[in-house]
Amino acid sequence: MALVPAGDIVKWAYCTNGFGDHRLAEALAILQDLGYAGAAITLDRGHLDPYAPGLAAEVSRIAGLLERLGLDAVVETGGRYTLDPWRKHHPTLISDDAERRVEFLTTAMRVAADLGAPVVHLWSGVKPDGMTEEEAYARLADRCERLLDEADQVGVTLGFEPEPGMLVADLDGFERLRVMLGAHPRFGLTLDIGHCHCVERDDLPACVRRALPYTVHVQIEDMRREVHEHLEFGEGEIDFVPVLAELRGYSGLVAVELARHSHAAPQVARRSIDFLRRAHEGRVADAGRAAGRG
Repeated sequence: MALVPAGDIVKWAYCTNGFGDHRLAEALAILQDLGYAGAAITLDRGHLDPYAPGLAAEVSRIAGLLERLGLDAVVETGGRYTLDPWRKHHPTLISDDAERRVEFLTTAMRVAADLGAPVVHLWSGVKPDGMTEEEAYARLADRCERLLDEADQVGVTLGFEPEPGMLVADLDGFERLRVMLGAHPRFGLTLDIGHCHCVERDDLPACVRRALPYTVHVQIEDMRREVHEHLEFGEGEIDFVPVLAELRGYSGLVAVELARHSHAAPQVARRSIDFLRRAHEGRVADAGRAAGRG
């Protein structure tokens, strides 16, 4: 089995949705202390709230902090109730009332540009009842085209994530949408390793090889087949050594996404980077022990 050479540099990062009980500045400082190279910053209440007064000043403050800490960043937009306090992830880009989502993602791109973050993450949402798949894809492509016009203006790239249960749930769906958008150079893929294990037909190394030409951001966690639950490393089924080997040549962030682990965020973040470093070096048994489950 091919292993990733130990000298290869991987930019480990952590999604701040996994630090929901910390102030953003505290979370970033902890990540830097633990040796992470970056953060996927979720725009949500408490962490660069897009609807809070003084957003521009807060973005400027966090940009300065990222620079002082030496951390890279991407902007993540998966907050559950960011736009609607009653309905999770509503509205989406394929909702009848999608304008608020478009405006939110436009704000996210401008925040990313001011932070010096090259990528803004997004997803499709669930197909509305009564709408055909073809109609949903046409609506999604139309709204992504609008977002890509803004991406061109501010100089960021969209990292579109296939999400289990949504209209675009897998790599087939991403590639279909990408063709509809004319393979726009600012339309890339957020590759979620756990999601691939959950839904894709092919094995994970093959999925990574297929996805890598489009990939602008990577999210990583453990998972079980056909169960969309983000798990700590060692709690699921994924063999990470061959997966990480296939990421050779990828230069962006590889961000741990454990949004339901805020109650123990510093400890989980420490275990996660210890596991990934050992898996990256091919030391599977050591990685399992570092996670406390070897």
